[in-house]
Amino acid sequence: MNEFIEQARSILKTEAEAVNSLIDRIDETFVRAIETMYSCTGRVVVTGMGKSGIIGKKIAATLASTGTPAFFLNPAEGSHGDIGMVKKDDVILCISNSGETEEIIRILPTFKRLNLKLIAMTGNAGSTLARVSDIVLDVSVREEACPMGLAPTASTTAALAMGDALAITLLNKRGFTEDDFAIIHPGGNLGRRLLLTVGDIMHTGDVIPVVAPETLMKDAIIEISSKRLGMTTVADSDSRLLGIITDGDLRRGLERWGEEFFSFRAEDAMTRRPKTVTRDTLAAKAVALMEQYSITVLIVAGEEDSIEGVVHLHDLLKAGIV
Repeated sequence: MNEFIEQARSILKTEAEAVNSLIDRIDETFVRAIETMYSCTGRVVVTGMGKSGIIGKKIAATLASTGTPAFFLNPAEGSHGDIGMVKKDDVILCISNSGETEEIIRILPTFKRLNLKLIAMTGNAGSTLARVSDIVLDVSVREEACPMGLAPTASTTAALAMGDALAITLLNKRGFTEDDFAIIHPGGNLGRRLLLTVGDIMHTGDVIPVVAPETLMKDAIIEISSKRLGMTTVADSDSRLLGIITDGDLRRGLERWGEEFFSFRAEDAMTRRPKTVTRDTLAAKAVALMEQYSITVLIVAGEEDSIEGVVHLHDLLKAGIV
């Protein structure tokens, strides 16, 4: 058991050292790579074979999802027609630890004939790939984590980390925002959190519980129970929000006043200036407000405190925001 622990720690140390060694190599060459990819009017075409190809797919996906149009080209398929996807305004990012990967070397002449900018990510500065590339990013490692030095391990980790450095630096340079991120990530929980607004899920119309300020509490309780939102709004004759009465207010009122509480008017029992949001408020922001003030419902207010809707914590739960 201790042997396994020591082996795992040694492997992680080797991988960490591989990534750490890249820090001092971030220099003007890296800046040139960023400027080349940033000024590209086409796509960044990422290519690599085998394990480097798997890393390349992840790098291409990260670039594309953070504002830099990119796709992965399998070099073996490229030499059999897929290279037709490459256009004259693209930039090529080639990943090969040895720099001599046969499938990549075979398609390099086509890239050169198209006069494409070629960025190499390699562990061999003297390789064929490095010699023909416009920019060479050194991702060499002292050793692989594999004890035989055969399975790509530390080298692929270093390449992946360099790819992330490229993608996130480009993200910052482009001023890529959360709104930009949301547009290209509409699915799943991430999309819901970044795109869904209160207006998309709020209760509206006759579903909204509402009573007048002079309504007796015994009647306000009926409104609360019938609408099943655990509260009622209190509004004036122009439907402007005056306050809110919640289940909690009912419990506290009955504990303090007993049956006498039923004869109170709504305006005497309501909480004035309740927390409100607008219909454009992100649903995730509504959750944060509920957590901050330990409440389960928010009034959606419009111009001049008009009541446009009500959003409950349960609605946010159903929408997958919580």
